[in-house]
Amino acid sequence: MSQLEIRAPGAFASIQDLGRRGWRRVGVPWAGALAPQWLRLANRLVGNAEHAPVIECFDGGQQFVACDGAVRLAVAGDAQLEHLSADGRRPLAAWRSVTLAEGEALRVVHTGAGRLAMVAVLGLNGAPVLGSAATYARAALGGVDGRALQPGDRLRVAEPRPTSELQLRQPPAPAAGPIRVVLGPQADHFAPASIDAFLSAPFAVTAEADRMGVRLAGEALVHRDAAAREIVSDAAVPGAIQVPGNGQPIVLLADGHTAGGYPKIATVISADLARLAERKPGEAVHFCAVSVAEAEDLARAAEQSLQACLAGIVPLAGDGLIDLDALYTRNLLSGIINGREDDGDAP
Repeated sequence: MSQLEIRAPGAFASIQDLGRRGWRRVGVPWAGALAPQWLRLANRLVGNAEHAPVIECFDGGQQFVACDGAVRLAVAGDAQLEHLSADGRRPLAAWRSVTLAEGEALRVVHTGAGRLAMVAVLGLNGAPVLGSAATYARAALGGVDGRALQPGDRLRVAEPRPTSELQLRQPPAPAAGPIRVVLGPQADHFAPASIDAFLSAPFAVTAEADRMGVRLAGEALVHRDAAAREIVSDAAVPGAIQVPGNGQPIVLLADGHTAGGYPKIATVISADLARLAERKPGEAVHFCAVSVAEAEDLARAAEQSLQACLAGIVPLAGDGLIDLDALYTRNLLSGIINGREDDGDAP
């Protein structure tokens, strides 16, 4: 059995799957991938079950090395990658699988326009804790002993068979437009002018953005009165937008707490939550409101779009036997001449 060594975990890397469902009633967050659709695509590209664990990467800087045999990986996301081998380093496209020979490495240089990349590894499994391998570091659940990956960690994986690499023919296009929300459940705790400001003024993603949540900065949202600044603690879910007394919104993500005492002005719809999690500090965020019925329709449309992407995964051109990246980035021809010119050998 091969192993994948974590040579560098970069800004942050952890093992995530589709999450730990069914335990929020006792205070255990879902955890799981911040971009679950990318997890499913990466796993299909590498040949795993769609729900298998992957390595979730933040902001780049990660490096993975094949040990004790070959390792097959696939990367989903707008990432710049490098394949490091004895022949040097070469760029590698995302949205495809690649097999590393023993000693070769894959480097996530950066994550492009967003913050996330999902690295699926053939045969990567994790001992489930409460039904999931997802890392929830605050409670030391899942993952490699329930923590972020560290340099020198080794993950047991499957040695790949000599089959074709796969690629996603048409990667998903980045979604544009505002982040869509359903107002409430405590929208009545805010002055009407603040609801209008929330849906019209831009908010900036602050540096306080991680797997637990994203703090936003912008025009302070004014509560209806002093008593409306807090509520009796009630349930919260990923996507809930809490507003504490300072009026600056906090959007909960996968590791977010399960209950809280700040009023929630709105909830980000499931189809857009990964878009928000992807935003880098300093980026502007706009919100718009949709109905519950519209949110449900958008969730179904997002799943249909994902299914279309999954159906577009095909063998890599040339069955992976020709390195197209190398072919297209090297000058294979030299000494070009004009065929009409006399080369000096004609009688």
